[in-house]
Parts: sequence; structure tokens; C-alpha cells
Amino acid sequence: MPKLDRYLLSEFTQATFATLVVLLIVAVGGAFTDVLGDIARGRVPAGMMLAQLGLVLLKWLPLILPLALMLGLMLGVGRLYRDSEMPVIASIGVGPRRLLKPLLMLVLPIVLVVGACSLWLGPWAERLSKQMISEANRNLIVAGLEPGSFTELPGGKGGVIYVGAMSNDGSRFQRVFVYRQGEDRREITTSNDGVLKVDEQGNRYLTLNKGFQVEGPRDNGLDFRMMHYASNELLLPAGETKYDPNNPELMSTPALLGDPRREAGAQLHYRLAPVLLTFAFALMAVPLARSMPRQARYGRILMGFLAYLIGVNLMIAGTGWLETGKISLSLGLWWLVLPMLALALWLYFGDGRLGRAKALA
Repeated sequence: MPKLDRYLLSEFTQATFATLVVLLIVAVGGAFTDVLGDIARGRVPAGMMLAQLGLVLLKWLPLILPLALMLGLMLGVGRLYRDSEMPVIASIGVGPRRLLKPLLMLVLPIVLVVGACSLWLGPWAERLSKQMISEANRNLIVAGLEPGSFTELPGGKGGVIYVGAMSNDGSRFQRVFVYRQGEDRREITTSNDGVLKVDEQGNRYLTLNKGFQVEGPRDNGLDFRMMHYASNELLLPAGETKYDPNNPELMSTPALLGDPRREAGAQLHYRLAPVLLTFAFALMAVPLARSMPRQARYGRILMGFLAYLIGVNLMIAGTGWLETGKISLSLGLWWLVLPMLALALWLYFGDGRLGRAKALA
């Protein structure tokens, strides 16, 4: 590889890697907040926090990597302009076409990674996340219930549960004490043994055998009732929605190809768009980063960030329009991707020709 290509590739790679690290740190904070919110609402068991955090980040990579690549290239190219290196490189006849080689050596591997994440790893992570949560709803161990200690009912609905002993799979237990309270009434339920069951709608029930239930007013009053039962079912607060393998967001990309539903077609276009948009953003970065030697470069970075926001928001909105039928599936997201690619190519190659024309003048 020529020394110039090695030097430019090194500059582009270092700037992109540094930008990616910063964006990942920010993304980890956002994902951590989302996961903690789901745990607080009882939708995700606390014991699955780290696994869910990793899966969320994997789903976000198709959106993080294009931004990191664009901003990294703009920072790298902007530094070359700031230190007057780019005018020197242009003076020896290195134009946009000559810069394509080191540029593509960085861009193409990242485009492949974005494609792998968008078409395969992202849907797999979403599917695995839902499966783990659905399975956890059938198991009180993962939901935070430990034998021999009082535990708040899942979802924080004003109650506690105590279990003296539990089976290894967390579905059967002994010596159960449950306290629940509402706005006006409260109740205490005890049982010698019980089992956790989940119906077809994903509702979770504690089926208790041979116990007592006492119900009475929450504040002052003597309106208490005691009942001895042979079997009693207590509905637990709802957790995450039931896992649906036919949900287009959870289906694999090959399965979407044979699905005639509009939602499946919209999801397929949503997974294809980031791959081409990544390439478009990378080409835009070079002309957008062009500046005078002592000119501030962060204003142009803001322009690049705004271009990214517009492209991604239109992609998300276009997916919704495809699902609702406002846009034909045959049109898909090509109305966004192809103009973005054409604009990126025009900016990249047109910028070089304008620069040479001015220099000759």
C-alpha cells in the first residue's frame, strides 16, 4: 500500500474509532436507563439487566455505526484541512477519485458490519431478548423471588410475597405468604404449597393449595372476612407482553422475504436502508468537512449531524408510512435511499471538480 494511503487510512480509522467509543459510552447510558425503567415497571426481571443491556446495544449498532463513521471522517478530514495537509495533498494531483481507495478501505468493512447487524444480529438480539423475558415470566427465581425472604410483588403493585421453599425451576413452592393492598381493602393469603402457571394470554397466576385468605379494610373498620380454600389463584401483575414469533420485528430476514404482510415488507426495507445510508453518509463526510486552514470545523460537523438526523428520522417515519399503507411497498424506502446516495456522490465528486476549477482560475 502506498505511504499516502496508509497515512490517510490511519487518520480516518483513528478519528472514527475515537468517535465510536464516545458514542458507545453515550449509548450505554441511554440503554441502561431504558433497561432500568423496564425493571422498575416490572417488565424485565432484575437478574437479566446485563443480558438485556448487551442485546439492546446490539440492536442499536445499525444506528450508531453510521453516525460514528460520518463524524469520525469529518473530524479526520477536518484536521487535514486545519493543518493545511489537504491542500498539499491536492497540489500533487490527489483528488476525490484518488482518495476513494483509503476511504473505501475503512468504509466497506463498516458497511458490512452494519449490514450484518441490521439484517441478522439486530433481529436475533430482539428475538432473544423477548424470548428471555417471556421465559422469565414463567420463573419466579429470575423475577427476584428468593426462598426465606420477603420480596415485593413483580410490577410494584403494593404487596409482598414470602416463600419458604422453592423448586429448582422456580415454578413450585411451599409455605407461601402473600400480602396485597388496594385503595380501600387489603388481604393476606397463606398456603402450604403452590405452583406458578401462565395462560395463553401470558397472564401469570399463583395457584395456591389448602390455605387461608383474610380480607379487610385498609384503614379503620371491622369488616374482615376469612376464607379457607382448597385451591386459590392469584393474578400476578402483568410483565412483558407475550413473545410472538410472527411479529415482523422478531422474524429473521429470510422469513420476511416470503411474508406478504405490509408490516413484514416495511421491516425488510427498514433493515436494508441503514446499509446504503451508511455508504451515503461516509461519502458526504469528505466534502462537508472541507474548510479553510484556520476556519472552525465544528459548525460543519453540526451540519453532518443534522444530515444524519434527517436521514434516520425519515427512515423511521417512512417505515411507519409503509406499515399504514401511506406509501406503496414497491416504492419502499428507495425514495429516501437513492436520492441520499445521489446527493452524496454529487457532493463528493462535484466538490473535487469545483476545487480544481477554482485553483486553475
